[in-house]
Amino acid sequence: MASAPESLAESASRWRSGTGRGREGFFRVAQRPDGRWSLLAPDGAPFFARIVNGVKAAAPAADRPAAPDSAARLRAWGFNTLGAGSEAGLRDDGLAYVATVDFAAGAAMVAAPGVRLPDVYAAEWSGGAAERAGAVCSPLRGEPSLLGWITDEQLLWGEARPDRPGLLQVCLSLEPSFAAYHAAWEFVLALHGGKLDALARAWGVPVANKETVRDWTRGDRGVVTRGCLRDDARWVREWARRYFFSTAAAIRAADPDHLVLGCRFAGPAPAAVQAEGVYPAVDVALPVWTDLPGAEGQTLHPVIAGEVAWNGAEFQQAPATGPARRLTSVERMLRRARTALDRTARHPAVVGYAWAQWQDAAGEVPPFARGLVHGDGAEAREHTELLAPFNARVETLRRPERPASSP
Repeated sequence: MASAPESLAESASRWRSGTGRGREGFFRVAQRPDGRWSLLAPDGAPFFARIVNGVKAAAPAADRPAAPDSAARLRAWGFNTLGAGSEAGLRDDGLAYVATVDFAAGAAMVAAPGVRLPDVYAAEWSGGAAERAGAVCSPLRGEPSLLGWITDEQLLWGEARPDRPGLLQVCLSLEPSFAAYHAAWEFVLALHGGKLDALARAWGVPVANKETVRDWTRGDRGVVTRGCLRDDARWVREWARRYFFSTAAAIRAADPDHLVLGCRFAGPAPAAVQAEGVYPAVDVALPVWTDLPGAEGQTLHPVIAGEVAWNGAEFQQAPATGPARRLTSVERMLRRARTALDRTARHPAVVGYAWAQWQDAAGEVPPFARGLVHGDGAEAREHTELLAPFNARVETLRRPERPASSP
């Protein structure tokens, strides 16, 4: 039987004063006296979120008398939350779940190689965000099983490279019909006294006129001088600030009961974006698990480690100095995965993790695919036989270490 909801005020000795985020009776987070963050279930009990993205109901198959139940499989493997992209019909099975607002739907988009973002400078952006949140979030207000809201998926924030312009250069090269075009030029010229020649000196490249920048972008030439990268980082941070604050305001106006999780990142996010995707705009962020914040020397905000999988090269490549017995690629992958999982669980900011996907994607080949379920519906034991024991002992891994006793 679930216990009565625990008030953060009633348990002040367990949590740092002023760190609680969220409403009683719903999922919320708070920081322990030792600095570790913890997610709390609606009944007030600690809840380490063990999430799987994209869960689908099992499809019947001719060679099976009955299709395996997806929710039952999740529970058997120790998972407790349906992630982004999961079928809404599975929510009735009693698992916690996250949901996506998808603010980008219907918004004017800035799109280029490496860039996919809603134009947060457009006159209709704020009103459209409020309308979207009202339609999507309001119906789930008061729902205790909802862990929190993801703002968008598949956003790309740009990275300036010699062969690919960054977000600032992309915006400076847009058509004048985009609000972001005018905002970008106003922003960058304000940094350099309103003069193109001053901008050119700061960037270390000749900028005869605005069309010069557009020509570079059309030719996939990214400006990566120190001066340009500095301005690009400032622009990205300003963009992220507008995005996170406007989406959070829209969600909280429509549904003040649930946590704001920010956007889902498909890969490492620029530092400027991570700096803005934190409280008070975001309650719990979703950085990729290989891109977690440092645990020392900075203010820690709670995170759910996202896109967990180990099919990348960093888990498979041979070490510079090999072990005494040569490991197979699978053995090496799983050994590194186990170490990385334990390190993630012990991170003081981590309050949960999200496995990248439920089923193998097209073109993925086991055992180096990312699904917990293969294309034919069979269990991906190369993953579940590591994840199920980890899920069973994760709370033990998260317990603070006791100081050694004096002799």
